[in-house]
Amino acid sequence: MKRLPLLLLSMLAFAWAVQAQQVPASLNATLDGYNYPHEVKYFEAEVEGQKYKMAYMDVAPAKKVQNPQTVLLLHGKNFMGAYWRQTIQFLSENGFRVIVPDQLGFGKSDKPEIHYTFHQLAQNTQRLLQQLGIKQVAVVGHSMGGMVATRFALMYPGLTTKLVLENPIGLEDYRVFVPYKNLQELYQSEQKQTAEAIKNYHQTYYTSWKPAYEEWVQVPAAQISHPDFPKVAKVSALTYDMIYQQPVVYEFGQVKAPTLVLIGQEDRTIVGKGFIEDKQKLKEHGQYPQLGKQTAKAIPGAKLVELEKVGHIPHLEATERFHRELLQFLRQ
Repeated sequence: MKRLPLLLLSMLAFAWAVQAQQVPASLNATLDGYNYPHEVKYFEAEVEGQKYKMAYMDVAPAKKVQNPQTVLLLHGKNFMGAYWRQTIQFLSENGFRVIVPDQLGFGKSDKPEIHYTFHQLAQNTQRLLQQLGIKQVAVVGHSMGGMVATRFALMYPGLTTKLVLENPIGLEDYRVFVPYKNLQELYQSEQKQTAEAIKNYHQTYYTSWKPAYEEWVQVPAAQISHPDFPKVAKVSALTYDMIYQQPVVYEFGQVKAPTLVLIGQEDRTIVGKGFIEDKQKLKEHGQYPQLGKQTAKAIPGAKLVELEKVGHIPHLEATERFHRELLQFLRQ
């Protein structure tokens, strides 16, 4: 009888180990040794006369469906395609083909020191879809992915059937109220990253912390101790500058695709918040309840869904509600 609890504990521990992602203690620039939820393939993207590897997952519908719709999932700045794990599974089980790229400079993709632009990221994504023979796609973008998704929809309206913006950044022009930092200053700031600082920042994404969120802290933290970290830090600075310098907020009125704006109401994200010393500006900006309404009003015919008691990442914090709203919109 005394051995039974130990056996049960052992079984539970094994089950947890199978489900949990094991993050190596040290990770290089392209996250070698860190497993994604599905097979990772590579597309050759050409930028500034050089060719770079762009990682992506291409997940087929889990059940046979005639002419399945394709959904494109675009990640945020501090993430990679792997954090869409649950959403990929949900969409696949509901008969969708799911394409999940890591943009150049992120995740398992190469980290070139180039001039990053949302136009270039959108074009790389379009060329990937073209190579895969995909002629129409519903585009879902979270955080920075929302800026990429908006630019994609503006550049390729004939390819974009629907647009979903999940707590996107770029709903206001950061240049107006966030102090300017040059690339060297940004690079120095990124080089000072610590595992503790990363976790402290990630905790601001949610209304309450859960162990399931640890993985998204552990992955970037594991890169700090690797010799590739200076490269990772440099690209992070370059992509921060892209966000700061290239707003999309003034172009929402030109979006043609049917759009869902899905906003966790507790989100107060400001890109470059740490550089703001004026406390009044911190109170005035990053107000997602207000920004969500403004964005939905600016995009012709957009639908707004407000998620109470949810922060910056609804697909992780309020997964079932997010999936329900997403599926309803995709099937309309």
